[in-house]
Amino acid sequence: MGTVHRLPASHEKTLGAATAAYLATLTGAEQANTRRAYALVLRRLGREFGTGSQVGGITAETLSEWFTSAWGERAPSTWNVSLDALRSAASYWTDQGWIAEDPTRMLRRRRPRPDRDRALSREQVGELLTRESIPLRDRLLWRMLYETAARANEVLGLDVADLDMPNRCARVRRKGGAMDIIVWQTGTARLLPRYLKGRTDGPVFVTERRARVPLPPGDLDSRGRARLGYRQAADLFKAASGGYTLHQLRHSALTHGAEDGTSTPMLMARSGHTSVRSLARYARVSAEALRRHQAATDPARRKR
Repeated sequence: MGTVHRLPASHEKTLGAATAAYLATLTGAEQANTRRAYALVLRRLGREFGTGSQVGGITAETLSEWFTSAWGERAPSTWNVSLDALRSAASYWTDQGWIAEDPTRMLRRRRPRPDRDRALSREQVGELLTRESIPLRDRLLWRMLYETAARANEVLGLDVADLDMPNRCARVRRKGGAMDIIVWQTGTARLLPRYLKGRTDGPVFVTERRARVPLPPGDLDSRGRARLGYRQAADLFKAASGGYTLHQLRHSALTHGAEDGTSTPMLMARSGHTSVRSLARYARVSAEALRRHQAATDPARRKR
């Protein structure tokens, strides 16, 4: 068993008070999601050990046993985020002098499981993009996402003024704020004029009805319709596709491009990735394509 080092009484802190003090440091707008996720883990810690107990009384052995029991069967990503929450809090508590040792030292981060099945097949994508029962706006959005391999927020943020329809391209703001160009193909080029119907300003993708709440002028078209939001767009795609995500259209486009032999620099230009390592997670050949390749290059098949 580990040894608990008694701190001076002036440095003692209850687990509840120590947790509240740590969470109060996560005040930035960019930290909202982190604060929400970490608070869930720390509240669970408080329920297990008691918010009125001394924060310095939790040993590495007892914490490791509890944490493994609570998160041992969860996905590696969930395990790692939960462990990050405890480690970040423990680091803060150590700096304040409320604990003498890191109670998470017996725990280790887990390697994420390889995810090789996130791309949709070409047949699945083709069926979704040509389904006549889907409204024109949504078919255009999905096709543009697939043909450009852009992120959903980048395409949803497009204004009509950003479009260069003769050259089948548009200016977008990439993740991180850099301006870039996305380029589409014939499918998008045919649907876009039908959807815009002569509109020359405002957001490209808009809701069907006028906005019910005040919005910035840049998020409204001339008829008062609001820019289509990510959540609504994602929900519509999920319902139509049987549970898939908009992100999987981007993933599928890059996978299919890699299968077709598209070069890495071209895939990076298309997707907006700035590192090969990031791109590699998406541009991974599917098992189906690997089977086709093996069959096509089988020496026995050529002899026949």
